[in-house]
Amino acid sequence: MLRKLLYIGLVLVAGGLLVRGVGGQATAQQAAPSGSFTFMIFGEPAEKEAYDKLIAAFSQRYPQVKVEVLYIPSQTSYRTRLAADLAAGTPADVFLLNYRRYAQFAARGVLEPLDAYVAQSKVIKLADFYPEAVQPFYYNKRLMGIPQNLSSLVVYYNKNLFDKAKVPYPKPGWTWNDFLQTAKALTKDTDGDGTPDQFGLGTEASIFRVAPFIWQNRGDLVDDPENPKRLTLDAPATKEALQWFMDLQVKHKVVPNKLLEKARPSEDRFLDGTLAMFLNSRRGVPTYRDIKDFDWDVAPLPRGKEQAGILHADAFFMAAASRNKPAAWAFIEFANSREGQTILAQSGRTVPSLKSVAQSPAFLDPNNKPRNSRVFLDTIPYIRAVPLMETWADIETLVSEDLERAFHGDVSLEEAIRTATNRTQRFFPK
Repeated sequence: MLRKLLYIGLVLVAGGLLVRGVGGQATAQQAAPSGSFTFMIFGEPAEKEAYDKLIAAFSQRYPQVKVEVLYIPSQTSYRTRLAADLAAGTPADVFLLNYRRYAQFAARGVLEPLDAYVAQSKVIKLADFYPEAVQPFYYNKRLMGIPQNLSSLVVYYNKNLFDKAKVPYPKPGWTWNDFLQTAKALTKDTDGDGTPDQFGLGTEASIFRVAPFIWQNRGDLVDDPENPKRLTLDAPATKEALQWFMDLQVKHKVVPNKLLEKARPSEDRFLDGTLAMFLNSRRGVPTYRDIKDFDWDVAPLPRGKEQAGILHADAFFMAAASRNKPAAWAFIEFANSREGQTILAQSGRTVPSLKSVAQSPAFLDPNNKPRNSRVFLDTIPYIRAVPLMETWADIETLVSEDLERAFHGDVSLEEAIRTATNRTQRFFPK
């Protein structure tokens, strides 16, 4: 009898430690996390503060686990370090990555698939998340990351400048022409030296900024969003949208030119109160909440022939080379629980991917700016994602370089399109 009980106990222990995951990988099941793991993040100091609060709450829940934080402020430096560490087999256990940039790593097998972890979890249920946030993190039908946020591009605007110029605040349903006329009315030479020192709009001309306007005009970036073979920037609807966007600077001069932008970036101009409107996602909110000299809020993008927004979403990933997967998963699970997402939502940093948190006072609190946070939720049904490709980051970089040149009048739009198409073709499958 004793022998039988011992046998049953051994079977239960073995069964409780391992479960066969998707594709035959073994993953920890209900293993008590302990030891330490590394978590790599980037962002402004206000963003880091939000993650520090998340880590503190996690440590209260799991005092036996030590979180070692690798903080790299610059997003460019962060991506360079992450790529190098993954290539060397020495990455952080947990890290954040945008949906546009993870496919190259998933293709190399250096990311841990999370399907089996989610299947075992009593905390994470994918049905509780906005599907628009979850879907882009599937690679070859395997879930590679748990999205902690989703956002769209919105218009941040300085209410004081609008009031001073007696210009109405942006409203849902405003058009491209409304947007342009507003930017014109708020571009001013206040000191009379012949050069505007207050601009109506600030933006970059990257393909990621321009994409929603292309979709609003019923154009597209590529020939087939699911299996792209080439760019379609020369298609009539796409080119028309691009020309409208380029004209904001080249023709209408409502955006700082190249020299002025280099001297003082648009976001700095928004922060110091000399820029009326600025295009950005949710991530700027913690920094903008420190503004004391003027009031501000957010508005939806102007509408073209149809409504469209562009997905901004980051996810927590686990490295396949992680040496403490139980602890790494415990942190990812906690970060995407209602408690974890509430902590990040209260910082202003994110639009929560969990529906319940996004629709709660933690995110929609009218006492915290922006007061019109519901704009971010109203745009979710119209959000679109860029193509999921291993080489998309390279394509995006090259196209953005050429569009920036056209935006500042260094080359014609036709030349920019031709150059971008030729330079990126090698990154598409033949």
